[in-house]
Amino acid sequence: MSDTLAATKTTGSAKTGPSARTLLTRRRSYAVALCALLLLALPFYLDRFWLQAGLFAMAAAIGAIGLNLLTGATGQLSMGHAFFLAVGAYGYCVFAGERDQEINGLGLPPWLAAVLAVLVSGVAGGLFSPIAGRLKGAYLGIATLALIFIGQHVLFNAEDLTGGANGRDVPAMSLFGLTFDDTPLTVASVPFGSAEKLWYLGLLLLLGCGLFARGVLRGRPGRAMNAIRDHRIAAGVLGVPVARYRGAVFVLSSMYAGLAGVLLALVFQRTVPDYFGITLSLEYLAMIVIGGLGSVAGAVVGAVFVSLLPQILTRYSDALPLVSAPGTGGVAPGEAARYLYGAAVVAVVLFLPGGLVQLAARRARKHPQEES
Repeated sequence: MSDTLAATKTTGSAKTGPSARTLLTRRRSYAVALCALLLLALPFYLDRFWLQAGLFAMAAAIGAIGLNLLTGATGQLSMGHAFFLAVGAYGYCVFAGERDQEINGLGLPPWLAAVLAVLVSGVAGGLFSPIAGRLKGAYLGIATLALIFIGQHVLFNAEDLTGGANGRDVPAMSLFGLTFDDTPLTVASVPFGSAEKLWYLGLLLLLGCGLFARGVLRGRPGRAMNAIRDHRIAAGVLGVPVARYRGAVFVLSSMYAGLAGVLLALVFQRTVPDYFGITLSLEYLAMIVIGGLGSVAGAVVGAVFVSLLPQILTRYSDALPLVSAPGTGGVAPGEAARYLYGAAVVAVVLFLPGGLVQLAARRARKHPQEES
């Protein structure tokens, strides 16, 4: 009798397990499909402000995914991410821009200029990769911090390439005969400007970058990266080329940052050196910590949180307490946003080390078990 009861319990638990996993998978599929349809439909309903805010979040997510591969998955602290964003943004402007009396440009097709800008970012990362392959922790962070100061000096002084403190205009992207500018284009009776056109380009780039990074993390390279992060000496003993992997991931992260810089430049329509400073690098570190280290979804969630927060505070500064409109005194929206996501970083480190994405995963695992 006891054997029969044990067999019944085993059978019941076997049935419960797969049903809970099936329910969780089904829910995730429905959620992904719903989010995809929503994102595809948003340009038909949102105004330019929200579309630009979404594009900033997409660009930030691409850069954060690259930094998460480096810091979250491999354990390398980088404070110079903004440098590679600047290389991508200004590289695109130089390659695609036309030459005039004050600023140089090569006048290449914009799509080719974007590809070359990403490659140049990778080359810049490759030049630094021998250092990245041998340093770790705070030492690498300090070394990459030097890139910010070098980059700022070049951006302000190489005026024939960067335009100096005033920056330079960004040529519009052109792909397959479609120019991503404000030239009127009507789709389903809705006028599409640059923001609407770039929206779908940004979604495509973010999807491709996310899937590629996910494949890297789930494959053999991802296991090697995690081994280097958790047990560097043991990974080397097991045959993992630690220095080579660290250098390669640094190059890959630099290319992600370069692509994010290109998209940011296209959205801003003008590049200025002040934007690519140490504050931007700190924001990217906040993104991956808040969202979740070592996770593609965490990088996206953290990027959305950190990039949208100051824009939302600016938009509704008149209706929010303790927040004043820019230039009117008091706590500015950008400053208030830094306070808030700084507090979020502390809260995540103390109470939720896996980031916001881990909290969502816990809830998703809990509900199917309750229903089963």
